[in-house]
Amino acid sequence: MNKKFFAYIEYDKESEVYVGYIPSVNGAHTQADTLEELNIKLKEVLDLCLECRRI
Repeated sequence: MNKKFFAYIEYDKESEVYVGYIPSVNGAHTQADTLEELNIKLKEVLDLCLECRRI
């Protein structure tokens, strides 16, 4: 079954990084220098958070 998760993404001008989080999943947040990298990292952290829920 495929589920959709929505992420919020912000750019922090002060530290010059993108910050992303998925509000419906506790602990699902990360940061990266590019949007492409942020997308990859968000998918990874989502997988890890969902795996921890199954254990």
